Amino acid sequence: MSKNEDRPVTVFLNAARLDFDHCLSFDRLSQITELTLHEKVDNLTSVQSILDHIPSDAEIIITKEMEIPSEAFQQFPSSVKLLCEAGTGYNNLPIQEARSRNVDVCNVPSYSTEAVAQLAITYIMNFSCSMISQQRMLEKGDQSNFRGPFTLQLNELGGKVLGLVGGSGAIGSKVAEIGLALGMKVVISSRKESLPSDHPLFGNKDVNIVASVEELMPMSDYVSIHCPLNASTKQSIDGKIIRLMKPSAFIINTARGGIIHEKELIKCLKEGVIAGAGLDVQDGEPPTEESELWKLHNCVLTPHIGWRRKETRQRLIDMTIDNIEAYIKGDPTNVVNK
Repeated sequence: MSKNEDRPVTVFLNAARLDFDHCLSFDRLSQITELTLHEKVDNLTSVQSILDHIPSDAEIIITKEMEIPSEAFQQFPSSVKLLCEAGTGYNNLPIQEARSRNVDVCNVPSYSTEAVAQLAITYIMNFSCSMISQQRMLEKGDQSNFRGPFTLQLNELGGKVLGLVGGSGAIGSKVAEIGLALGMKVVISSRKESLPSDHPLFGNKDVNIVASVEELMPMSDYVSIHCPLNASTKQSIDGKIIRLMKPSAFIINTARGGIIHEKELIKCLKEGVIAGAGLDVQDGEPPTEESELWKLHNCVLTPHIGWRRKETRQRLIDMTIDNIEAYIKGDPTNVVNK
């Protein structure tokens, strides 16, 4: 504990990543801890700069999608007992090193399910009516679709196949539910032959399970990725996999950029192997200035906005505080390095 017997010292290293518009409330966290919010997100680029932001009596460290190198963690004060990822993915934190020092690492398993699912569906709906392509034409002063035959692809979603990579989790399942409501058929790639009986999609006649991504790709009109980024999924959606898709199909990624082999996706998009891609996440955010993703006419980019809705971010803060309250009470929750 800190010098204040009642409240541990808590540091949020990159709070501006979450509260970039200064409209969120940390009041509850301030009441139970001695809280310091570091608003800058662009100055923690070295081990020393990270260490400079952590006081010698810090007990709880919060980050949002920020890498904590092992070299930095090894020099953390011995007072640090809890690392909180204000989000779901924790591949940016030194999990094993923390366990060896008896430091708990916790995350928030599910806070943005609705928002991310809605973004994936937004991509699908926009692609189905070529809305982005039409707006790009207007930006160039091209009004031809208003004055002559319409030249862009227009398709109903009813009856189309929505393929979900990792789609049996919370977000993928929500995407499936919305897709089903729109009249789509759903195909999920899963190692399991069927969904468990308590799964919200169990027994739905319009939901099919296939054993592999290779089987899912040629069946799908829209492919949406919802698996975690790990050693087995990193760059797993490569050129060979993408080339299994229909030429008229679209791929959407709202999960993690590294799941797609970006260079091979770019090659496929340039060659017209598939109709297009919608990427809320990229392998390196933002992409480098030299990246061809910026200029591809059949690629739509958003700056990782799936989790950024105001309500979603406040929910994330509140659930992170729930984790901290549980730790203070001696019963930590959502610990990922037990």
